[in-house]
Amino acid sequence: MLAQLPPALQNLHLPLRLKLWDGNEVELGNDPSVTIVVKDPSLVSDFTHPSLDLLGSAFVEGRLELEGSISEVMRVCDELTAALADADEGVAPVRTQHDKDTDAKSISYHYDLSNDFYRLWLDKEMVYSCAYFKTGEETLDQAQQDKFHHLCRKLRLKPGEYLLDVGCGWGGLARFAAREYGVKVFGITLSREQLALAQERVKAEGLQDRVELKLLDYRDLPQDGRFDKVVSVGMFEHVGHANLALYAKCLFGAVKEGGLVMNHGITAKHTDGRPVGRGAGDFIDRYVFPNGELPHLAMITAFISEAGLEVVDVESLRLHYAKTLDHWSMRLEQKLDVAATMVPEQALRIFRLYLAGCAYAFSKGWINLHQILAVKPRSDGGHDLPWTRDDLYP
Repeated sequence: MLAQLPPALQNLHLPLRLKLWDGNEVELGNDPSVTIVVKDPSLVSDFTHPSLDLLGSAFVEGRLELEGSISEVMRVCDELTAALADADEGVAPVRTQHDKDTDAKSISYHYDLSNDFYRLWLDKEMVYSCAYFKTGEETLDQAQQDKFHHLCRKLRLKPGEYLLDVGCGWGGLARFAAREYGVKVFGITLSREQLALAQERVKAEGLQDRVELKLLDYRDLPQDGRFDKVVSVGMFEHVGHANLALYAKCLFGAVKEGGLVMNHGITAKHTDGRPVGRGAGDFIDRYVFPNGELPHLAMITAFISEAGLEVVDVESLRLHYAKTLDHWSMRLEQKLDVAATMVPEQALRIFRLYLAGCAYAFSKGWINLHQILAVKPRSDGGHDLPWTRDDLYP
């Protein structure tokens, strides 16, 4: 039965078992912790130079099955591809043209899947972005509340101020800022499903006079400097490299002089934004976030600066996102039977790989996440930020 496998595969020593379509089994190491059930014989030749994209796509398409904890599957499959795949750090991506219609469809594909499905594995506020762990021992609910506080403190929010929330999701941050910091909030999203639930929650909390949420493209934001502060969380990954300059200009035009802008989002490892992870980025683009593009920290800060904003603080939360994704992945794995009644089988397979795979990618440093705080200086160059960060950590 071993003769059926490519020679390169026969010489590996991994905690991996292969179950073949004819019933035969091959163990590539002692005490296998992961089993790949090969249902399609044509896959065997692909195992000579496998990529994470190839393995992931085959799982999504039902050509193979994966047995073992999903986090262990990610680790072992990474070792498998590292041993057999050609060295590949990716190539500079082809810039995608992002128009309003394309972006709306891409957002709908991912975020309009099912509110009940997301509710199953997110925290109680349904915050779909990196949490903030002060010690690493916090519950997901607590860490997301702490993230809200961290953002609001960085923005130095004061009662009566007007906050713009770009990419407001299910409205958790908007309601929190209005309730806990006494600000008025205008939030925008391109997801109809998110907006409907977000507006329900605003009404349920009686915050209609302080929180207004709309279906609106960032390119249609008012440019009259009406907002005291601007926050954008987990949104600029969908903007596209070609539109980053316009995105930064829209934020600049929306905030008043002396106002603060917080951009919280995933960033690339390489300065040209090319993907890493032996095909993992290709899988994400095909199945998870169509047309998503990750800029490097240097790229996004350059566009923010060119727009006229002054970058005043940058913080990496890479390991915080690895832990957040671990929480999400574990919560989904514990409720697979229920999840299977909410979304199509292929969608569930995609999300299982996506959450566990991204947790692994952040832990390995393939991608990062940065909070970038910028200020729109007054005409005289001044602003009202404190001299130190002491106020952030009361």
